[in-house]
Amino acid sequence: MAIDARALDGPAGGPAPATLSADAWQRFRRSRLAMVGLVVVALLVIAAAAAPWLAPADPAKQSLIEKRARPGGKFILGADEFGRDILSRLIFGSRVALLVGGLSVAIALAVALTLGCLAGFAGGVIDVVVMRIVEILLAFPYLLLAIAVVSALGPGVLNTTIAVGIWGAPTATRLVRSAVLIARDSEYARAARALGASAGRVLTRHVLRNVLPTVIVYSTLFMANAILVEAALSFLGLGAQPPTPSWGLMVSSGRDFLLVAPHIATVPGLAIMVAVLGFNLLGDGLRDALDPRLRGQL
Repeated sequence: MAIDARALDGPAGGPAPATLSADAWQRFRRSRLAMVGLVVVALLVIAAAAAPWLAPADPAKQSLIEKRARPGGKFILGADEFGRDILSRLIFGSRVALLVGGLSVAIALAVALTLGCLAGFAGGVIDVVVMRIVEILLAFPYLLLAIAVVSALGPGVLNTTIAVGIWGAPTATRLVRSAVLIARDSEYARAARALGASAGRVLTRHVLRNVLPTVIVYSTLFMANAILVEAALSFLGLGAQPPTPSWGLMVSSGRDFLLVAPHIATVPGLAIMVAVLGFNLLGDGLRDALDPRLRGQL
C-alpha cells in the first residue's frame, strides 16, 4: 500500500499548529517576566513608530541658554550640552536602535540559515569548510570584529548595521547547524526519506519547521546584543554620526559632564539597559514557551 510522504509533514502525531500556538501562548503569558519583556519591547516599537507625534520637541533643536538643564519643567528628562530635549532624543534614538537591531538580525539569520542548513544537512566536506570559516570568525573578539568591519566600510548607521550582522552571523550559523543536525536525524525526517521524499522536501517541510522556534528565540536575544554593540560603536564614534539621535552617542557626549550634569549620560544609559533587559526577558519567555519538552505543561 502506497503511503504519501506528505502525511508525515511535521512531527508524527503532533497536534494542529493552532493548538501548538495556543499552548505556547498559555505558557508564555504565565511568566510575569516574559510579559514584562513583551510590554517593554512593545513600548519601544510604539515609540519608534510614533516618534514624530510622541516627541515633545524637535530632537535637533538647540537652545544654548537652556543647555544642561535639569530634569523637570520644560524638559522632563533634562537637556543636553546643546540644550536639546533628552526625552525627544531618546524617543527618536529608539528608531536607530531598533533599525540597526532588526536589520542586523535579518542579515545574520539570512547568512546563518543558508550556511547552517547547507552545512548541517549536506555534511561532508561542505560542513567542514563552513565550520572552519565560522570558527575563524568566532576567534575574533566580538567588538573587535565589529570595529574592523566598520573601520573598513566607514562610520554610519548602514555600515554599523552590516557590521553587527556580520558579527552575529557565525554564532547564529553554528546554532542553526546544530538544530538542523538534530532535526535531520529525527524519526519523522528519516521516515519521510524512507517513503521517498526528496531532500529538498525533507529540508523545507521537516527540518526547517523544527529549526524555526530556535531561530525565533535567538532573534530576540540577538536583538539585545545588537543594541549593545550599536551603542558601543556609536560611543566610540564609529556608529551613528551627529546630529543623529543615538543612545550610544548620547552617552558618549554626556561623559564629559558627569560631575555637573550626570543626567545627560545616565538617562540614555538607562534606556539602553531597559531595552536590553526587555529583549532578554522576551527571549527567555519565548524559549520556555516554544520548548517542545514543556509542551502540554500549563
